[in-house]
Amino acid sequence: MNDLRAWIGRSETRADQIGPTPLLALNATLDHPERAVPAGTPLPPLWHWLYFLPLHRHSEIGPDGHARRGGFLPPVPLPRRMWAGSQLDFRAPVRVGDAVERTSTIADVAVKEGRSGPLVFVKVRHEVRCNGGTDPAIVEYHDIVYREAKRPGDAEPPPQAAPAGAQCSREWVPDAVLLFRYSALTFNGHRIHYDRRYVTEVEGYPGLVVHGPLIATLLLDLVRRQWPEADVAAFRFKALRPTFDGRPMRVNGARQGDEMKLWAQDHEGWLTMDAVAAVR
Repeated sequence: MNDLRAWIGRSETRADQIGPTPLLALNATLDHPERAVPAGTPLPPLWHWLYFLPLHRHSEIGPDGHARRGGFLPPVPLPRRMWAGSQLDFRAPVRVGDAVERTSTIADVAVKEGRSGPLVFVKVRHEVRCNGGTDPAIVEYHDIVYREAKRPGDAEPPPQAAPAGAQCSREWVPDAVLLFRYSALTFNGHRIHYDRRYVTEVEGYPGLVVHGPLIATLLLDLVRRQWPEADVAAFRFKALRPTFDGRPMRVNGARQGDEMKLWAQDHEGWLTMDAVAAVR
């Protein structure tokens, strides 16, 4: 496992074009009224995740629906993989029509021992540049955690109650269609989001798992709805507890000046994602 640190410093670069169709599709998925997205329209924060998609050949896909381990990401020998959180700085707009380039680098690999066995944390740094520029428009750190398969009797971390004091809230009931559409938009083949038999019988979850990046997107979508004038400069989030399909979840926000406290909670009132956004 410690040999995985040899992957630190590995880098890859991908190019893409910011086209309008992914924006129109996510706009519909999040139940906004239809709107035009002509050239020059700035991407809402986090919507760059609709680009630079992982276009692995079908023969390269592993049993969980992800690409087989190795290559750019280290070959972690643990079956469960989760997007644990991100830290993003939005330094300049990314607009429809831009030619974009993303350079990704393995910033760190850490092996730790958790309650249910070994854990591997991989931190990836992404830099997005537009139209041949040298300064990044977006700098993002992406935290990935790998862990062993769930076993009967494994201790779960104690849940935290969601905080009070929300100034605005929005309820969602994430169903299989919402999860499928988001998986399709991000070309995410991870079976925990759409294959109920796999997620319950193999990975041991009680239902389809709502994507962490989807919940993060819903948090900033709440900001767009409640404070449409806000220009998000930075965003940090941490996933604390899985959310499952078929039951209502709630995204919440409270603003104090240029800082917004954001959080998500499940149908039992447990905190599932904790986040903060800074606005200009």
